[in-house]
Amino acid sequence: MNHNHIHSSPVRPSERYIILDALRGFALLGIALANFPEFSLYTFLKPEAAAALPSAETDKVVRWLLYYLVDGKFYTLFSLLFGIGFSIIIANAARKGANGFLIFYRRMGVLTLIGFLHLMFIWSGDILMLYALMGMLLPLFRHASDKAVLSWALALLLTPVCIDLVCETGGIYLAQPVVEAQQAVCARYGITDDNFAYWLRDAHDYTGVFQFLLQGALVRVQEFVDGHRYFKVLGLFLIGFYIGRKKLYADLEQRRTWLVRVCRRCLLAGLPLSVAYAWSCMSGHPLGLTVHSLLYLVSVYPMGFAYAAGFCLLYLRWKHLRLWQLPAAPGRMALTCYISQSVIGMFLFYGIGLGRGADTGLTATEGIVLGVYLFQVVFCLVWLRFFRFGPLEWIWRMLTYDQWFSLLKKA
Repeated sequence: MNHNHIHSSPVRPSERYIILDALRGFALLGIALANFPEFSLYTFLKPEAAAALPSAETDKVVRWLLYYLVDGKFYTLFSLLFGIGFSIIIANAARKGANGFLIFYRRMGVLTLIGFLHLMFIWSGDILMLYALMGMLLPLFRHASDKAVLSWALALLLTPVCIDLVCETGGIYLAQPVVEAQQAVCARYGITDDNFAYWLRDAHDYTGVFQFLLQGALVRVQEFVDGHRYFKVLGLFLIGFYIGRKKLYADLEQRRTWLVRVCRRCLLAGLPLSVAYAWSCMSGHPLGLTVHSLLYLVSVYPMGFAYAAGFCLLYLRWKHLRLWQLPAAPGRMALTCYISQSVIGMFLFYGIGLGRGADTGLTATEGIVLGVYLFQVVFCLVWLRFFRFGPLEWIWRMLTYDQWFSLLKKA
């Protein structure tokens, strides 16, 4: 590798803010809680099959709680952190006189590749590729005023509601071509409504898994189109970029009053409106797509912001405790943890592993998540005692900076 091509380096451990790492680690837990019902194939079960599980009654409560407290909230948090990270990369590069944008685009290019490989070969629920592609638009806003950045963010977050209104009124379904392509892939491999929920559990070799992943990638595109996820992600990135630009995370003690205000106001809106959002999700959007989209806007984002502010307040209250190292360790290895959650999910629930999918209720699935997360926390704490970066972070950094980094900590 060329050692002189880019005269810059990643953020050193001494330059890190533990609150950002801890928040990222906290977000990873929420993302696992949201994703594992799909790994366990519970999400794919028909209502009668889900009702036949021993934990069916408890599962209903857990499902409601997931819509109420988890759905969308943690990816909101993760997206904010990504925007903050972008501002740090640019500031770090500018301070060292390097071409920050070359570094940033290389970083996003490598992340696009990692996301694509994850999407196609491990799990259809990948978010990394979308993050990387939307992230490439962030430099367009680097000279925009604070007011312009926040105005764009608000406009982007409002856009999905407007599109849903137009589509619902006009009877337009934007994802139709993707749905037809997905149905063609299913027909080609014999994936039907009856075997859909059991396909991955019954697939005893990787060929079967890959066939499901091919249609799954198209389902993922459909989800992005249906949910207008690209607008949402970019809008949240811009709010994170604003937070990073103002370094709101750097002096939390001075911002305690502001954090209390944000947390209180967002909970006042988010808690009651999330009841309506959870009801809409559980009932199949009875008030229509536009109203459901509006409920998402006014409940999910306030709750995500409240989680961020509330977490920061807890950190300020008990900053002296070593407890913060627990979420901070996976937070420092977020890419490794995110991808490994998918690999663990495959191993536990698919036929090529233990094959526990489609037989595990939602309550047990979320219990398994807590175990997986605890394992990741311990693994990351041990790993970081000996190594400077997580394994995937190490590869990502070397490809980004086009130089060799020693993985082992110096004795």
